[in-house]
Amino acid sequence: MFETARQEHRPTERGDTTRDRILDTALGLFRKRGFEPTTMRDIARASKLSLGAAYYYFPSKEALVHAFYDRVQDEHATLLRATCASSADLVVRVRAALVSKLDVLREDRALLGALFRYVGERDHPLSVFSAATRAQREQAVAVFSLALEGSRLPKALHEAAARALWLAHLGLILYFIHDDSDEQFRTKRLARRTADVFCAALRLVTLPGVGRVITPALDALREAGLISAMKGKVTS
Repeated sequence: MFETARQEHRPTERGDTTRDRILDTALGLFRKRGFEPTTMRDIARASKLSLGAAYYYFPSKEALVHAFYDRVQDEHATLLRATCASSADLVVRVRAALVSKLDVLREDRALLGALFRYVGERDHPLSVFSAATRAQREQAVAVFSLALEGSRLPKALHEAAARALWLAHLGLILYFIHDDSDEQFRTKRLARRTADVFCAALRLVTLPGVGRVITPALDALREAGLISAMKGKVTS
């Protein structure tokens, strides 16, 4: 539903400005009051718009969260591309992929805490694993895939590695939500160490002979629908 609404809505430049204003206002209210207590009427009033006008751009609070997810992915991609342009070192890139995502989300730990409650509800439009968030999920995986470009990973491994990195970042975000250290330095330290372990694991799976173990594992992931049905085997 929300994905269709985004595709059909083609606002003008003025409409883009209004849409951004509504989203900025909504995020401000979510941060100040919390996600659940904030209503669309509150958002419309704070945006100095009629309720109908607010609904024109965002048919629900869930649609606002989807726009928030889109914005997060765009900002994350911008930061990561800058790092990738300046370094070919895989460890540097993967560290940047994990840490820069935390930087983008630094003001939204409380909002993320409210949204994480929906993770286990398979059909909820705000669950990161639901059909409704598929577009944002694939966008997020694509951003993490940027860090792996130039890594010379076998083609069959690249997608699986990007998804593994995305899953690792979800665990980091959960820790991030509860991290009360100064500027969440513990989470960032954990992110850097996770990147180091991840890259070491990638080096191991590309060693001669390991492909005979990895290929069946990838086949199992394809059968489960967790990665696309790419052809080819891991070679080393």
